[in-house]
Amino acid sequence: MTREMLLALALGYLFGSVPFGLLLTRISGKGDIRDIGSGNIGATNVLRTGSKPLAALTLLLDCLKATAAILLAQRLFGDETGAFTATGALLGHVYPVWLKFRGGKGVATLLGVLIPLLPVAAGLYATIWILLLLALRISSVAGMTAVVSAPITALILHSSLVPMLLGLALLVLWKHRENIARLLAGKEPRIGRAKA
Repeated sequence: MTREMLLALALGYLFGSVPFGLLLTRISGKGDIRDIGSGNIGATNVLRTGSKPLAALTLLLDCLKATAAILLAQRLFGDETGAFTATGALLGHVYPVWLKFRGGKGVATLLGVLIPLLPVAAGLYATIWILLLLALRISSVAGMTAVVSAPITALILHSSLVPMLLGLALLVLWKHRENIARLLAGKEPRIGRAKA
């Protein structure tokens, strides 16, 4: 691994580890998001504060922090560093050092990875996520299905990013293991309802 790739990985981690959900809820006077609902710092849990604009802003920033990191790293260190920056950004979001490695689940951040690296996959990802969320109102199902689409789309497009996207998708699914257990038990909450 070259120096540029290591720097790109570190830059991605730094950007990805910014906990926007936690920062926004504190700034807006909503308290510590980790004490609400699932305790997660992502947009779905921010929605449980009762603020849709705050949840939407969290989702947008969690997505765009990965996009920004990749674009900056490619400009500074070369286009070939994109996958390393992407990996760093998702790891930073999921395991931020500032929060004792207890971060978000990575659905929005993975979308942010796809936007600059594989725009076609990003479009399909966003479409699947939104449509399933509207149809089922179960955030975890919509997010996990979108996540699975990323490496599949990359494979269909014969992209060299398949191994990286497969690894990141598996990490996001691992972070959803509690959601999967609740889904199997029929106890996963729907958006707009109290957490079971």
